[in-house]
Amino acid sequence: MSSAQQTRQQSVDMRYSSRTIASPPSDASSRAGVRAVYKLVRTSRLYEQIVQQIEESIVKGDLKAGDQLPAERELAQRFGVSRTAVREAVKALREKGLVEAYSGRGTFITDGTTQAVRQSLDLMVKIGQPEGSTHLAEVRAILEPEIAALAAVRIQEPELATMREAVAAMDRAGQDPQIYIEADLDFHLALAEGAANPLILSLLDSIVGLLREQRLRIFRVPGGPERGQIHHKRILDAVERHDAENAREAMRAHLYQVRDDSQSPVAKRGPGKHSTH
Repeated sequence: MSSAQQTRQQSVDMRYSSRTIASPPSDASSRAGVRAVYKLVRTSRLYEQIVQQIEESIVKGDLKAGDQLPAERELAQRFGVSRTAVREAVKALREKGLVEAYSGRGTFITDGTTQAVRQSLDLMVKIGQPEGSTHLAEVRAILEPEIAALAAVRIQEPELATMREAVAAMDRAGQDPQIYIEADLDFHLALAEGAANPLILSLLDSIVGLLREQRLRIFRVPGGPERGQIHHKRILDAVERHDAENAREAMRAHLYQVRDDSQSPVAKRGPGKHSTH
């Protein structure tokens, strides 16, 4: 029997092994959802074996972020499975945040760690509303002043150029929230890149979606973008001068301003009615 046939046979033999369980009645189980019926599931399906092998290749470094997976037909031939199994595997990998499929271009390995963290943080903030925005503000207060201080010491000219371009774009944006917000994100991510620590960049990149949502909520707070620009320019000036202490304090002052704008009644009405950072 060929290895492909063995894999198929193993898949059939191990497809299901389950039994139904339910929580016994008790005082505690009167709460909604506690008596829900579940199954103990043990599966070893073809697509799961494909997912496992690709995950192992990513862990080992054989596949890296940006690498393109072979076409569906070729993957099916390599694994000795149907194209349906390959499609299921790619879908599962996408749900895990390990690959991204682009129409007409193919399927590419992503930065799985950042994707997974971002999805988890997005969900946590949504579940935790209204406390979610407070939690985000606290995380930023812990991270970003020190990021600014590190960047002031380590930053190179390419990241400084990106920060200058972002400030200029925000000056030109006027009342266009999309242009301002994307330039604002570029500014903060360039600062994180300037810190020259890949873990820091990954952490900040993981909350980009949350930061964009925060900025959309507060963009229309009167005078918000203008106040934000004052702080951006102070941060940039301190970083250009490689002044770590002033960079830290300038970022801290900026985050106070963001916090105050977030408390505005305009910001609390939600995205589309609203300043930034």
